[in-house]
Amino acid sequence: MCGIVAYIGPKDATPFLLEGLARLEYRGYDSAGVAVAGRTGGIKLRKVKGRVADLAAAVPARFKGTTGIGHTRWATHGVPSDENAHPHLDNAERIAVVHNGIIENADELRARLSAEGAIFRSETDTEVLSHLIAAHATEGVELEEAVRAALGKVVGTYGIAVLDAEQPDRIVVARNGSPIVLGIGEKEMFAASDVSALVRYTRQVVHLEDGELAVVRADGFRTFTEDARTTHRQPSTVDWEIDSYDTGGFEHFLLKEINEQPGSVERTLGGRLDERFATAHLGGLNLDARELREIRRVKILGCGSAYYAGEMGAQLIEELSRIPAHSEPASEFRYRNPVIEADTLYVAVSQSGETYDTLAAVQEIKRKGGRVLGVVNTVGSAIARECDGGIYLHAGPEISVASTKAFTSTVVAFALLALHFGRIHDLSPADGRRIVSALKALPDQIREVLDQSDAIAELAAEYAKSAGMMFIGRVRGFPVAREGAQKLKEISYVHAEAYPASELKHGPLALISPELPTVALVPDDELLDKNLTTLGEIKARSGRVIAVAHRRPEEKLADHCILVPKSEPELDPLLLNIPLQLLAYHAAVALGRDVDKPRNLAKSVTVE
Repeated sequence: MCGIVAYIGPKDATPFLLEGLARLEYRGYDSAGVAVAGRTGGIKLRKVKGRVADLAAAVPARFKGTTGIGHTRWATHGVPSDENAHPHLDNAERIAVVHNGIIENADELRARLSAEGAIFRSETDTEVLSHLIAAHATEGVELEEAVRAALGKVVGTYGIAVLDAEQPDRIVVARNGSPIVLGIGEKEMFAASDVSALVRYTRQVVHLEDGELAVVRADGFRTFTEDARTTHRQPSTVDWEIDSYDTGGFEHFLLKEINEQPGSVERTLGGRLDERFATAHLGGLNLDARELREIRRVKILGCGSAYYAGEMGAQLIEELSRIPAHSEPASEFRYRNPVIEADTLYVAVSQSGETYDTLAAVQEIKRKGGRVLGVVNTVGSAIARECDGGIYLHAGPEISVASTKAFTSTVVAFALLALHFGRIHDLSPADGRRIVSALKALPDQIREVLDQSDAIAELAAEYAKSAGMMFIGRVRGFPVAREGAQKLKEISYVHAEAYPASELKHGPLALISPELPTVALVPDDELLDKNLTTLGEIKARSGRVIAVAHRRPEEKLADHCILVPKSEPELDPLLLNIPLQLLAYHAAVALGRDVDKPRNLAKSVTVE
């Protein structure tokens, strides 16, 4: 959620720190800061409430050092302010710390350190770490040993980077529940909470595991555990291009990523369709046909849009393979003491692969002996490493906080999984060929929807100032309605609710009025007549209707209609969702919202 960057090498650290923080802005934050140390001793510190641009303006020209750390903060302890911004120093201004996560026993540690003479300048839990590390950094103690000893007293989650004015030849980083990635350069080293800060400088990265620390020097690194056991981490290569982190001529990253969906779907499908046997190749599952036939239930876990993608995935799995499937929020899963069944396959969904609630659910399942697959976009991420197998999306980096192309690619991945399961069970070759053909057609069909962007923009401008909006859909359409309402809420701040269309008359119909428009998903399927009846109920109560449909309803049933190409019924939800992304985007633009960085939200939620 917050962002960390660090540099050590022969160059001035400040330019990298500021650029790296700027590349992490998409994660969401309220303040930023940097600290550097050089061979002359002492730590130089600048931090501000506001954007990285405000920080850059506050950094003086002579703010130089060859070792440095930086941070963008998303407030958890204490209001956004200069004082609460990271990095945090100890009283002697020797130790500087940046931290992602939450220290659960911070109050207890603060009281103890205060009694020992520490003076706190902020309300944060992070400042506890700087004083705690300083208390262990006595004469002759290596920084890495002081950090290791301090972390032994900490309860909570953290990704940290630590700088010592008296040992400027190293940075110590550590991870427990919040990502830290090392970047390997030529006689220089980098660290960050996200590879997006590193790709301009290196493609060779090392992902730390939970409970692991690293001491990083200009000429290399050493990794070890909290009990001082040496670990051996091999670098992996990042395959994302630096151009992926630029807007590419679009006004916003979100609009760029919406328009990238034909390509991202092609990458998700790439090499995975088997036309000869009308199935999907998914070698990363690490499950053979016999093992798959023993699965009696599928449970999908995700948060936010990943949860809604899981609902669409569960529908696909049930329809194509006839295996019972269900999706639920990962954030709730482990707190209800779930029963983990040997014949249930669990699937964890996360774009970043670092979502803490989902990672914790995976760990709970693994602890109880369950089998978990991951559907993630980020190679080498924590969830990907923790799972028994899975599917990489290959959607490319997603910068905007609101997920679009990763959401669509996730549903495509579930379609592949459902097809694979189905053909192992009772899905006929003819139905398999039908789904394969429909999947191949998706990229061009998405392009057809994207061509309507200008018309949808006009529609969004007309409805953007509504007090709220209702989204409705039946069966396959209901998860699409939920995702559509989520998008509108998170980027335009317009209140939106999603309901099954069949439930409208059981309560929500009381809300219908000219002031509350309804976005209705009306696919040309076996439920078309029932959906048209629902539109009639809304219009009879003077409600305004935007229909997202395969063919235009009668004029008396819909005020506006967005037409979508017809796919196979099982895959129609994928295409019905694209106009809702555009509707939310253009509504947010019409209202002047900060589209890529909506208030109060962050891209990768690495705290509970």
